[in-house]
Amino acid sequence: MNKQNIAKLNMFFMGISQRNSENKDFFNKLEVTFKSGIKSFTGVGEDQNGKYKFNFKGKTDVFTFEDLLKHIAIESENYDSISFRYIERGTTVLIEGDNKKVTVKYMDNEDVKPNIDEYTASQIKNRDYYVKVGQANDLLKEIGVLTKDGKIKNDKIRKYNQIDHFVELIDKLLKEIEFKDSITVLDCACGKSYLSFVLNYYIKEVLKKKCYFVGIDYSETVIKASKKMADNLGYKNMDFIKEDLTNYTPNREIDLVISLHACDIATDMAIGLGIRAKSKAIVVVPCCHKELLGQYKYEALEPIIKHGVFKARFADLITDGMRTLMLEARGYDTSVVEYISPLDTPKNLMIRAIKKKEKNEKALKEYNELKSMFDVEPTLEKLI
Repeated sequence: MNKQNIAKLNMFFMGISQRNSENKDFFNKLEVTFKSGIKSFTGVGEDQNGKYKFNFKGKTDVFTFEDLLKHIAIESENYDSISFRYIERGTTVLIEGDNKKVTVKYMDNEDVKPNIDEYTASQIKNRDYYVKVGQANDLLKEIGVLTKDGKIKNDKIRKYNQIDHFVELIDKLLKEIEFKDSITVLDCACGKSYLSFVLNYYIKEVLKKKCYFVGIDYSETVIKASKKMADNLGYKNMDFIKEDLTNYTPNREIDLVISLHACDIATDMAIGLGIRAKSKAIVVVPCCHKELLGQYKYEALEPIIKHGVFKARFADLITDGMRTLMLEARGYDTSVVEYISPLDTPKNLMIRAIKKKEKNEKALKEYNELKSMFDVEPTLEKLI
């Protein structure tokens, strides 16, 4: 390549260097192909703990990222043309150059449309998925929705639909909130963190927004499992911490708190942590409710709640109702939606809360009136 176009190549490389500096967590690899006549020579660069190893012509060298780009630019002087691919999660930057011109092109992962087998296609044809088979295959295989060869598992179609519906609801919520350049999500009582992995994929690779995830759980086993999944997927923008929710203090600003089916007061711990962290939004799908079942009394309803099933269901209603009121008292606009069909699980309500103001005295008064009426002392208010 001539010196004039190598200079243009270096200008594009300056942009690549800046992109890498701002998006290190999302870098996968770079590929470069040099051509001389009919011969091609390909090199691959990968991140190795902050350094970048570059394998070319059977030799591997280690560089800083800037020095690697300089090395590639110098090497291009010996060839007729270069095709350079900077590959990060969701986006590939393609730079092509020869003695006539140098061009740059940005390509999304949506441009890749792998074949989908007939059975899988028949199972997913009735829904326009947010997390699509084909584009999200690595993720869907890792969380067990797809087989290794990309076929949907018979017993995982319902799980896939539930996960995708969760993303749909979160997508609507994200559009109601003004975020900075990056979104930080805190997953409380994260378990195997499936929803965090799915949201990570969706926010970065579909919405094209930078994001960071923190998963908190007291189980060392699930924390290790989540870390392994993150390594398998190459999701470097995730951190998993073994900690009790009541003891954890975030070291960064939190935009969204999520919690799925955290048992009993663990949901209150998640809400409390979200309020303490001044999260812009909180989304929880509560599980079992035990605390208020043994506390509440309401003489006028005794002829009904003398039946254990009715007493338990009313305890659920009081618990989630008072949770929404406490969120409103703390300045959150709240809504309650049916997350999935009650045929799948009776614990199917999702509470969504978006921070709108500092406090709501009317909601606080209503909360305190309900406390007095039912003679209860919810743990939630002690966790804020």
